[in-house]
Amino acid sequence: MNIFDFITQEELEDLPDDPHLAFTTFVGHAQRRLSERASELDGGSDQETYYHLEEARHGFMNVVIAAAKRYKVEPFASMDVPTYKQFDHETHRQFKADLDHYMTQLLLNNVVRERSNSVPLTLKAKDRIRGHIHGLKTCLDNADLPDAKRAVLIKKLSEFEAELDRKRLSLLAVTRITLEILALPGGVWASGEIVAKLTNNVLQEVAEAKAADDEARQLPPTRKPMQLSAPRREVPATNYDDLDDDIPF
Repeated sequence: MNIFDFITQEELEDLPDDPHLAFTTFVGHAQRRLSERASELDGGSDQETYYHLEEARHGFMNVVIAAAKRYKVEPFASMDVPTYKQFDHETHRQFKADLDHYMTQLLLNNVVRERSNSVPLTLKAKDRIRGHIHGLKTCLDNADLPDAKRAVLIKKLSEFEAELDRKRLSLLAVTRITLEILALPGGVWASGEIVAKLTNNVLQEVAEAKAADDEARQLPPTRKPMQLSAPRREVPATNYDDLDDDIPF
């Protein structure tokens, strides 16, 4: 199996920019496709079925290690993909167990980071932001823009509005839509002052909610992400030559 058996082109294009978040998302897609392939082969007992299952498992290990190399996620980035001759069911089981151990840590780290980069909004705040978005759409309708450009921006505003339905609003989503609007030349607007005011109102609502959330959570100073821990502690090898010196005969 190759990469497109584990993830579609659309899913690849939608991977997050953050390396750890992208890696966990990638692995999630790959694990689901491997499970689907295993289900398809379930019940077969002949040599060909076993061959296809091992091929799928080897392909899974191959693409996960390749993704780890791209995103610099250790320890998988430093691993070598075993040859088919070196690969067997036990190799897959151990790799899957170790991957699950690290994925748990990565996912928990992602949750903590995402909470720091997002904000909960009250219903009133969401309604006020929706009002500002409606005002911006009206400004776009009256703006001196090509129809295609206008349609793209209105679509992005609608997508941003849909983000308000989430439990926490991504600060990245706020930044993106703000930059999209403010990047347009002032001359395209019927009233640039109204656009600036509406945009600032959105930012003000989010900033106030973020300040209140940080205070309520009493966040500690920003620290480096926790280092991932191995699933097993390395046991130092015993030096039997040294033991010989202690034997009284």
